[in-house]
Amino acid sequence: MCVLPRGHSGPSSVLSVCRPQAPNLLHFIQHQEYFLQDSSRGERLLNFSSRTITQTSGAAGLMAVVRFYSSEVVNGRAVQRAAALHPHLSISSELCYNVELTGCESLSGEQKEVLLWLFRPPLQAEPLTENPNLTEGSGEKLVEIGPRLNFSTAWSTNTVSICQSVGLTDVTRVELSRRFLIKPKNGEKSLNELNGDMKKLIECLYDSMTECIYQHPITSFSPVFEVDILGKGRAALETANDDLGLSFDSWDLDYYTSMFQRVKRNPTSVECFDLAQSNSEHSRHWFFRGRMEIDGQEQKETLFSLIMDTQQHSNPNNIIKFCDNSSGIKGMELECIYPKDPSQASQYETRHSVRHVIFTAETHNFPTGVAPFSGATTGTGGRIRDVQSAGQGGHVIAGTAGYCFGNLHIPGYVLPWESEGEGWEYPSSFAPPLQVAIEASNGASDYGNKFGEPVLSGFARSFGMRLADGERREWIKPIMFSGGLGSIEDTHVKKDEAEAGMEVVKIGGPVYRIGVGGGAASSVEVRERDLGAVQRGDAEMEQKMNRALRACLERSGGNPICSIHDQGAGGNGNVLKELSEPAGAVIYCSKFKKGDPTLSVLELWGAEYQESNALLLWPSDRDFLERVCRGRSVLWTLWETSLETARQIVLVDDEAGSGDQADRGRCPVDLQLEWVLGKMPQKEFKMERRALTLQPLALPAGLKVKEALDRVLRLPAVASKRYLTNKVDRSVTGLVAQQQCVGPLHTPLADVAVVALSPFGLEGAATAIGEQPVKGLLCPSAGARMAVGEALTNLVFARVTALKDVKCSGNWMWAAKLPGEGASLWEACQAMCEVMGQLGVAIDGGKDSLSMAARVGKETVKAPGALVISAYAVCPDITATVTPDLEDPDSKGVLLWVPLSPGRHRLGGSALAQCFSQLGDCSPDLEKPELFAACFNTTQALIQDRLLSAGHDISDGGLISCLLEMAFAGNRGIDVELSSQGTGVMELLFSEELGLVLEVSQLNVETVCQRYNDSGVQCHRVGRTCGFGPEAMVSVRVDGLEVLREPLPHLRALWEDTSFQLERLQANEICVKQEEAGLAKRTQPYFKLTFDPSVMPSISKLSKTKPGGQPRVAVVREEGSNGDREMSASLYMAGFEVWDVNMQDLCSGSITLESFKAVVFVGWAATVAYNPKAKAEFDRFRLRDDTLSLGVCNGCQLLALLGWVGEDQGGAGSEVALTHNKSGRFESRFVSVGIQESPSIWLRGMEGSALGVWVAHGEGLMQFRSSLAEDQIISSGLAPVRYLDDLGQPTEEYPLNPNGSPRGVAGLCSRDGRHLAMMPHPERCTLGWQWPWAPRDFRPSLTPSPWLRMFKNAAAWCSITARKKSNESQTAPTEPPAASVYSGLSITPCERVADCPPLSGAMCWLMLIMQISRRMTTTRSSRTPSSPNREGSVPRGLADDEEETGSRGG
Repeated sequence: MCVLPRGHSGPSSVLSVCRPQAPNLLHFIQHQEYFLQDSSRGERLLNFSSRTITQTSGAAGLMAVVRFYSSEVVNGRAVQRAAALHPHLSISSELCYNVELTGCESLSGEQKEVLLWLFRPPLQAEPLTENPNLTEGSGEKLVEIGPRLNFSTAWSTNTVSICQSVGLTDVTRVELSRRFLIKPKNGEKSLNELNGDMKKLIECLYDSMTECIYQHPITSFSPVFEVDILGKGRAALETANDDLGLSFDSWDLDYYTSMFQRVKRNPTSVECFDLAQSNSEHSRHWFFRGRMEIDGQEQKETLFSLIMDTQQHSNPNNIIKFCDNSSGIKGMELECIYPKDPSQASQYETRHSVRHVIFTAETHNFPTGVAPFSGATTGTGGRIRDVQSAGQGGHVIAGTAGYCFGNLHIPGYVLPWESEGEGWEYPSSFAPPLQVAIEASNGASDYGNKFGEPVLSGFARSFGMRLADGERREWIKPIMFSGGLGSIEDTHVKKDEAEAGMEVVKIGGPVYRIGVGGGAASSVEVRERDLGAVQRGDAEMEQKMNRALRACLERSGGNPICSIHDQGAGGNGNVLKELSEPAGAVIYCSKFKKGDPTLSVLELWGAEYQESNALLLWPSDRDFLERVCRGRSVLWTLWETSLETARQIVLVDDEAGSGDQADRGRCPVDLQLEWVLGKMPQKEFKMERRALTLQPLALPAGLKVKEALDRVLRLPAVASKRYLTNKVDRSVTGLVAQQQCVGPLHTPLADVAVVALSPFGLEGAATAIGEQPVKGLLCPSAGARMAVGEALTNLVFARVTALKDVKCSGNWMWAAKLPGEGASLWEACQAMCEVMGQLGVAIDGGKDSLSMAARVGKETVKAPGALVISAYAVCPDITATVTPDLEDPDSKGVLLWVPLSPGRHRLGGSALAQCFSQLGDCSPDLEKPELFAACFNTTQALIQDRLLSAGHDISDGGLISCLLEMAFAGNRGIDVELSSQGTGVMELLFSEELGLVLEVSQLNVETVCQRYNDSGVQCHRVGRTCGFGPEAMVSVRVDGLEVLREPLPHLRALWEDTSFQLERLQANEICVKQEEAGLAKRTQPYFKLTFDPSVMPSISKLSKTKPGGQPRVAVVREEGSNGDREMSASLYMAGFEVWDVNMQDLCSGSITLESFKAVVFVGWAATVAYNPKAKAEFDRFRLRDDTLSLGVCNGCQLLALLGWVGEDQGGAGSEVALTHNKSGRFESRFVSVGIQESPSIWLRGMEGSALGVWVAHGEGLMQFRSSLAEDQIISSGLAPVRYLDDLGQPTEEYPLNPNGSPRGVAGLCSRDGRHLAMMPHPERCTLGWQWPWAPRDFRPSLTPSPWLRMFKNAAAWCSITARKKSNESQTAPTEPPAASVYSGLSITPCERVADCPPLSGAMCWLMLIMQISRRMTTTRSSRTPSSPNREGSVPRGLADDEEETGSRGG
């Protein structure tokens, strides 16, 4: 049993993979993995043979695959889980690198040496081999598991890019497989006896969606054929509907039968497939646009017209609404940073332009239910492309994410409300809820981390219950929600209409056989796991495409893109029709860039492969786009068509043989655009209301508050979301002003996400989410209104321009076509629109998913109908935000409660009810919109006047949960005194009526209360903040009677419990336990300043007055780098002349480093070591004594690998390698680091300080070659940055040390101090608003941020060194620079490479490079991004020989 590529006991050599064209040759297996034949034996093998295999007939060409084996142990979570479940079986493992070669059958010895260097893990003693280390013996089972061959993985994309960069041009694909040798322990039982256990163990080891085990070869060609409607009528279309999985309903079958009879021709199979995707519910939204009849009464409005009418009551600030891939609202003029010429290495400059805010949101529910990780990655990728494709192109900034899943049933962790046993089965057609909760969030996080988009807000909800009428409601088909904020230039808002002379372009990744028919499949009730309809994501490719598109948007001569559309449902068929409307286009099959040459025409036209957009441009701009794509390794396809096809879309199969299309039969597609995209007759929907069976909530007699909290605080909707936030980058771009985590312990409780639109200003945008589907089960109207209310009570904590400027995306997830559900959706939509009109907010976009049900045995299980509201608005000042963490200002913190349904305390649909397996009978509601609007406006004014120190909305879990969450976030105790006013204690504390809880200083209580009272809003004083840290207490009294008194850490442990249980299933359990235990004893991070951040090193007048006199720095990026913009902004603010340099620019020789004083690496770049031109450039650069370098995150890995830092005593190699975090996953944290005494030029004057800084990486664990090397590096002051504990001591404790590096090492510097490598991201903390938290007394020190000093140090040193060199060049040559070089920085000389005689210094460097080639190992990069900065730009010119004060960089 084998999975790509096959495990074989023989020696590894060359594998010839057959790619026949003839459809009758069974050379293929499921999903087009290759089927091979061993010609020496005449056997067909399901595994790659160890011998050379040659196709005997019909070969279109040969492709070779070579394999290398690594003894690196596979020890991921899947293996650990399998070993725990099957302790009587032993598992040995190894890795296999499967390398596809095109154009040759083997590698040269030199090429092989380079490849082995790239693949070899850090510090692994054993070299890789060409023979497997594991072989199958008697009573043993050898299994090899790897990716499906029908789609190149993101890892392969990145690896091939690296190989191409280092000259391995024949390498076209590399996939990593895992080989497992499984056998009984101690000979307890025979393999035959354990066959069942063996099968279960193997199933634990792989994801059947993205990996596979081949059983039988099949053919997958789907030839084009005609559907004989003219001869057989509707019956012919019905047959095609079943055979092709088109999901046509009865209306569709009648309509298309009539249409083709009317035009007197038969459709082809490809045309039928095209129509099914383009006109599916997923694409056309028939339900929202259709005529509604409810209980026999036809409704005057459609759902869509109701929604559009909300615009009549709101400010007219939309620049895009209901008509594009994203919606948008008016922004403002900004100063932004751009490369002068984005098609080549170029200097950055700032330009002023008007930028607007755009937002989009969508769901990817069906794919996520089938394959959680892949479904969520592609959901995220598709939503990102929606932002990219707004107008003539948009800028991606940040994302949001949400998940709804069924009961978790965490092994060994009982949640009393989760029923199990008979009647609670889960179908095999969907992944179980626990898998969805973990892997869907992993997928969305992984995609954003690799692409470089932060995720800043979201939700998670679990529900599974039998209602009072016996019906089971549960998210068996889950919700995977993805939203995104972006920006768009004012000149790019409107798409140009297609016209003759334009060229049609596809840009992005190659075509693969994935996601075929997904648009139709996701529109119907799913009974089987349709693997073919689910896409796979390649974030690396999407990131490359984004860079190419951004280059077009930023071209100073104007954007070449006339129109752009993202590829989604329906694949090429849909996107190319949308793009070419109304003119039409002729598309040739041969022009597509195919990742799989065996694709049929139908698959080519309909596959929803990801990471692809389509655009229109004029021929005069073709050369620019070609240069841009070539420099970023992005594929692009161009059709030189004049668009003269009379409003038709024509697909020409010019690969079917010789001659014209007419000689080979008709075109696979020849459709009038009007048939597909034109106005079509409305569908009619007849629905009936169903009476709800409701029962009053019956809580256990004598239930205590603490007993209720034991349940409520562990409900996923209420409990901590730490398991979601720690693994996703929340700082990349440097534009993040507010993400999920707040307070000293980085607790995930923020209500609103806020981003800047530029690092050079305080203008930005905010977004917040509301969703209340459980309340909707009681009353759909109340559930919808509460979703609107929750979104706005979250948004209120960021200062926005006005309530009536707020726009919303509405996303509907409902089983709308099942009995009773369509009418419920209608009621919910009507209620939402009505309350929005009263509040003055409006919908401007959204999506729907109306097949939210699953078959479980004979029962249809519907998901709760869900409306997700994403509110967004412009922020005039991104620093005017309020977070839930209590601060106890002046030790006089007072708690205020602002109820928005005063006197009402309904428990229906509450967390408390759900935790006792009930719904109740009366839901909270938003019944006083005028009161709500007054509260919103008053709170906004209080935020503007800085009168609130903390604030939080009342939602899931009620008033008591809101109060506790504020205490948890601030790590502070509370003393609460409430008056019941005749209400029961449970109703008072656990009702989820809308409202706010605020903390204000005692000095401002009267003012704040008066402001609310003047607006007609009640405001009650309910308690005070008291105590801090582990000793803090929570005390709650009602009418003077104490109902709760508990230590804060005990209650927080309850709230964190479910999250940590989920953490144990996705991270190293030792690390999880360490973090869990640490929370109980922690106070706050240790911060200390030993210098005045407002006093900066000087840059000489020369650099201010002389043209080009500023020191020049190259920000070097490679494919996969995603933090270059924030780094460039930080360097720009420090006074550098910053250049955007791609490694390809250096490899091609189009630019050299001769004029650069500094180089900064923001990503991994193996090219530095193996491309001759690039290597020579960096060799010369390093040998100069007037240069600096900085490597951050992946750049830190690179400098360690090259030996620029962590050098051994002889300077001939590196003593340090970086590998996977000890936690086993990506870590996103805000930690404290200490700056140690060191020779580092970058950190001069910062010694002794302890500063907060972002980390975001998956491979930051520093491993030293020996304990002696570790001691020498640390004792020599070459580890200048260390992770600190709360007492300010270097630590290995997780998560204060997020990767487990020994003795807290977070950064390394070279012996001469010129080179610095660090895993944390100082460039994401150079502006005060980028810090997510700091003590109140420390915050004045963030203007400007202390981290800006680091970049100023570098700029000043470069400037002074340049001046010194200039002076020396006017006199006789002198000794290398002495102490005077450092005069402006008050530092003394140290050992430098420059002190060596020139010849010996060069020889040392050459020897070092040779040692690197022989000894160094490589690490797989973590794709971690870097980010920009805050408060406004820093003056570029600095006074000569003076310290700069009062910088406006903070």
